[in-house]
Amino acid sequence: MLVHPQFDPVAIHIGSFGIHWYGLMYLTAFLAFLGLGKWQINHRAWHGWTLPMLDDALFFGALGVILGGRLGYVLFYQPGNFLANPIDIFKVWQGGMSFHGGFLGVLVAMWVFARKYKLKWLAIMDFVAPLVPLGLGAGRMGNFINGELWGRPTDLPWGMIFQQADNLPRHPSQLYQFALEGIVLFAVLWWFARRPRPIGAISAVFLMGYGAGRFLVEYAREPDSYLGLLSMGLSMGQWLSLPMILLGIWMWIKAYQQKFS
Repeated sequence: MLVHPQFDPVAIHIGSFGIHWYGLMYLTAFLAFLGLGKWQINHRAWHGWTLPMLDDALFFGALGVILGGRLGYVLFYQPGNFLANPIDIFKVWQGGMSFHGGFLGVLVAMWVFARKYKLKWLAIMDFVAPLVPLGLGAGRMGNFINGELWGRPTDLPWGMIFQQADNLPRHPSQLYQFALEGIVLFAVLWWFARRPRPIGAISAVFLMGYGAGRFLVEYAREPDSYLGLLSMGLSMGQWLSLPMILLGIWMWIKAYQQKFS
């Protein structure tokens, strides 16, 4: 039986000021985006991107992640609480970000970006998709360091006690998500994007890969206490991931029928 190390959520203390691990994970995500994006620009020139475009995309994308992630959490997970206490929407330091909300925020941000550069929105998303999973993995590592979003009880030998929860061994589901959403999804997308594909195909792989990985891991992740399991015994994360999988399958079919060209 393992015990969560109870890391200090503040990575660096500078007097009364502290730099949190979760902030460092966001920084890691943005640096991974830039580093991988520059590599793609230099080695996969068919995309037609430039370094200034990449910097712009990071700016738009960061806004989409932060605003969409927070609003998604408010709308998908605790709408009643925030309607009763609307000022709490702005208390981001108390936690509460939704991947699916952040994803929708990025879609909108990249649409604005595509309009600015007069490019096809799906072509933009195809370039961006392989740059995202390592950042997602960094976020899940931040969840693990903070000892949050733990898994359901388990008797498996790697079950871990999270003192923030109780004394039951639980799945370290944050690490499962780090592996699937971060490492595995990155490897699949990076390999698939190694040569030109029909417009929309890379985005389709991202949707199917993330949606399927998240759907599976949710069986090991503890449902949110204020929601529990919803209809058909599925969590909110699973219900939000199903449309991603279905949309990804539809986009894959349309891409190879050349419907997005």
